[in-house]
Amino acid sequence: MGREEYSKAFRLGKKDYQSRMLHGVKPTLQVLDDIMPEKGSYSEQPLGLVQIPADQIVGTKTIGRSNSFAGNFMPILRENSEFAQKWSALSTSHIKEGIREPIKAYEYMNKFYVLEGNKRVSVMKYFGVVSIPGNVIRIVPRRTEEKENKIYHEFMDFYRCAPINYIWFSQEGSFAKLQKAVGKEPGEMWTDEDLLKFSAFYTRFSAEYKANGGSKLHITPGDAFLSFITLHGYDKTEEKTTNELKELMLKSWEEFKLLQEEKYIDLKMQPNQEKKPLFNLLLSLSTKQKIAFIYEKTPGTSAWTYAHELGRLYLDQTFPEEVHTLCYENGTPENVDSLIEEAISSGCNLVFTTTPAFVQASVKAAISHPETRILSCSLNTSHRYIRTYYARMHEAKFLMGAIAGAMADNNRLAYIADYPIYGSIANINAFALGAKMINPRAKVYLEWSTMKEVDIEEKMREINPSCISGKDMVIPEEGSRFFGLYHMNSGYPRNLAMPLYHWGKFYEQLIRTIMDGKWKYDDNPASTKAINYWWGMASGVIDVICSQHLPIGTKRLTELLKATICSEQFNPFSGILYSQAGLVTDSPDRVLSPEEIMTMDWLAENIIGTIPTKKELTEQAVPVIDQQGVKKEG
Repeated sequence: MGREEYSKAFRLGKKDYQSRMLHGVKPTLQVLDDIMPEKGSYSEQPLGLVQIPADQIVGTKTIGRSNSFAGNFMPILRENSEFAQKWSALSTSHIKEGIREPIKAYEYMNKFYVLEGNKRVSVMKYFGVVSIPGNVIRIVPRRTEEKENKIYHEFMDFYRCAPINYIWFSQEGSFAKLQKAVGKEPGEMWTDEDLLKFSAFYTRFSAEYKANGGSKLHITPGDAFLSFITLHGYDKTEEKTTNELKELMLKSWEEFKLLQEEKYIDLKMQPNQEKKPLFNLLLSLSTKQKIAFIYEKTPGTSAWTYAHELGRLYLDQTFPEEVHTLCYENGTPENVDSLIEEAISSGCNLVFTTTPAFVQASVKAAISHPETRILSCSLNTSHRYIRTYYARMHEAKFLMGAIAGAMADNNRLAYIADYPIYGSIANINAFALGAKMINPRAKVYLEWSTMKEVDIEEKMREINPSCISGKDMVIPEEGSRFFGLYHMNSGYPRNLAMPLYHWGKFYEQLIRTIMDGKWKYDDNPASTKAINYWWGMASGVIDVICSQHLPIGTKRLTELLKATICSEQFNPFSGILYSQAGLVTDSPDRVLSPEEIMTMDWLAENIIGTIPTKKELTEQAVPVIDQQGVKKEG
């Protein structure tokens, strides 16, 4: 019986050997001694008894036995050799009672190299054993800037929390994302129950992934798994039956394919101005657009939602015959999936989700309903299935800062921010730079309305600023005057200027791209780029409204600065720039790129304050911070 098995294994070994030879690859086992780092540049760490994934055992520690096996660990020595007799005896033993004695191996970069037990590994690989027990010593290389080295050190940090060695990623940061995706805090230890649950789920997923041709994709099964649970939720997908899991994976297959590509963003800074002939436009208007708006709160309780509601009403007025709009209020991470599904079921062929917290739900819906156009109001989100849109509010904030600098009697200004997310940091810095340009002595005191246990009113009394930049718009049901740029006069706010999101202008121009047929031109199926609309003052989607209380000279200055920004003669983030930590750019001709402005995570030198971490913020901020926070962890 053992000899027959050896003959089969021998043929598998010869076939693999010849295939590797034809492809110019070493035909025998890898040797760890040949690829070890230089002496003094690594350390050894005993791991004790470990269940080693058989697929990750790739070679031997020393060269001695490497030539007895093909690269797939199948034997290649003659069938009448002493080696063949011992292999056959082990084969018989495995069939009758199983091989229980652990091997000895070294682990390096999450691959395993056998020191003792090569024939045992060969036999168990031949019989398809999933994992093999072994006493393992880890080779820990010194940290370098190489990508693989960084990923490996991230793996070791993760391994201390969860001794899992069977999942691997091709991108940096993935192990930390996995820790978060399964509901664990950074550094939180996994229980035995956590490990068993994860192992069972990942085994099911990887089996389906390979069965559907995942091995042909240029990503790891771990890359696909992380994308899958991040999008659909770890607990929700883990509870699915095998058939449900398979169906959802097939729907997500295009997503797995896109993971192979570099995530480029096609950033559209201005609306497409190309005009189509009137005849073509009239033809496109024959199809009525039914449009849904998904709101996180209500227009009466949220200034942000109110601004988008004004945009929706503007659409109704601009296209009374061509569009029909619906709105869905009080969306939450728990019910937003059902709200989007309800909108699509009602016949909406265009859906706007108006907060970054709904990005994940938008992507899921877009995968399930490829015929529906879905756009999410968020910044720096790279995803091919949906389009994202935002407005360059930092242009208006620069003007607000300039006004504040001109009106600052005591050189003290305050800026009350809400969420430390992509885009908001640029707003804060633009305000500070505008103030500094007009008043070099101006200091901006930064406070956050979403910080835990912070009394903003008390803070303002302590700072005693000349001007305060508060909420961008008034909340209708509050009737408060504490919005825009204002200064306190005998305990009451006196408004000086207000930044304006004119979402109606944005929605109008976007609808026109659909009517003009330019949407499909942008949406090239052969492209893997994610489309992000990021329009500013020149497009009319951002503006500043000045109060009658503002001096005429300051108004004229505001109009002059606005004209230079709209004509692209001036960019707020140009020239020599300093942050709290020092020099950012040292060239007077340098202009920060849109990507650098979007992802800004530093504060200008004349700002007094910090960017808070997630742990310092209230619970209501968590969903937004998780999606787009510049500092996601504490």
